[in-house]
Amino acid sequence: MGMRAALLTNNSSLKSFGEILGFNVLHWNGLFGNNNSPPALSVDNLASELLTFLGFQEGRITESSQFDLLILHIGSGENLNVEKGKATAGDMEFMNALLGVIMLAAQPGTDIGSRLHLSLVMGYGNVSKADEPVLSILSPNYQKNPQLSALYPRQSYTMRGESPRNDDRHHSPMLIAQYQYAVTRKDMVETFSFEDFKERSGNLTIPADRVLHEIAFKLWKAPKYGA
Repeated sequence: MGMRAALLTNNSSLKSFGEILGFNVLHWNGLFGNNNSPPALSVDNLASELLTFLGFQEGRITESSQFDLLILHIGSGENLNVEKGKATAGDMEFMNALLGVIMLAAQPGTDIGSRLHLSLVMGYGNVSKADEPVLSILSPNYQKNPQLSALYPRQSYTMRGESPRNDDRHHSPMLIAQYQYAVTRKDMVETFSFEDFKERSGNLTIPADRVLHEIAFKLWKAPKYGA
């Protein structure tokens, strides 16, 4: 795609996977010094550091950027706003605060707001077949009459080109919300929950391996995928 992409994580498995995919893999401890864990950072300073990687500084667009795409990975319990000996906010509160700072900087009418694409993805961690009844993405009609599945048209996420995908997981999907001024559409979702996404989401389901392609399209780095 010709896209300069980086992955920022402390997860060893994800580091290896990112390197295989061709990402520039950045380590939190390498980014902020040689400590085993990143030092305490305010969300304001962290947001500023992340935006600088993408060519935004002090609310302005710089002449060049280090990366076109930056993926920030924070696993469960990896809250970065940590200071030894002091209580810390929970993972969700930390992410809410970080997103709040970035969204404030990317208000409509600002230089950052005219260029920034933001995607937030939340996974469930370990999942099992036991999660399927309550976290299924199949339509209610399909669930009630699985024997009539051949009569229902295949959804696009179950296809790879003209061939069906045979390894799809139809439950426990990752949830993704996107913001890009004048590009992304606003739906009726009010909470970041599976139930609300399933009932009110505007984008429905997309294969995980196509999400990056979709983001690259929004960054003018790839052709449109699908309809």
